[in-house]
Amino acid sequence: MDTVFFVFEILGVIAFSLSGALTAMKKEMDIFGACVLGMTTAIGGGIIRDLILGVTPPVAFVNPMHAVLGLAIPALTYLPKIQKFFARNKHRVQALSLMIADSVGLGVFTVVGVNACFENLESPNFFTAVFLGVITGVGGGVLRDVFSMNLPKIFVKHFYACASIAGAIVAFVLEKYFDTPLLASISGAAVVITLRFLASFLRWNLPKPKYPVEEETQK
Repeated sequence: MDTVFFVFEILGVIAFSLSGALTAMKKEMDIFGACVLGMTTAIGGGIIRDLILGVTPPVAFVNPMHAVLGLAIPALTYLPKIQKFFARNKHRVQALSLMIADSVGLGVFTVVGVNACFENLESPNFFTAVFLGVITGVGGGVLRDVFSMNLPKIFVKHFYACASIAGAIVAFVLEKYFDTPLLASISGAAVVITLRFLASFLRWNLPKPKYPVEEETQK
């Protein structure tokens, strides 16, 4: 069981570090910027979660494997052949790759956060588990967007945080009431990834103001 969850975490780290690297590529950052963005996306949410749970030092500093992967994946994406591939298919492939990597990372880290709640608290309640799942899922992405001077996706785009909430709820219910941690994690991640894919391809978005208030220009 521990091996399965370890593989889950590694998959999430790879997906999120790749999304950080692709964002850096889109912003035309150098390889150092890509590595920083990739590592931040990969371990940022987990560090926030551990600090809330009182796990000090955070797991990312005890076991540096996640941070190393978060640096290695962006570095690999800056290899000349990979750069040429993305340059030839700049908009279509970059956008699709970023969406897939971001969705997989979000789904995996959402259920990792819920699972961490069960591991560190004797009797986790619904709010705590879902909150920590969402924080773990979206935390790294928020930092990535802020560092790259983008408005965080959770506020504007494609049903992002709502997908994480739905997956966290599924994972919590299955683990709490049916005592099936593995099924809970797989099902929760699948819900998040499916909702993100549907939201992206069907252009689902939460309601926004129809007539945004324009800032008054100074006279």
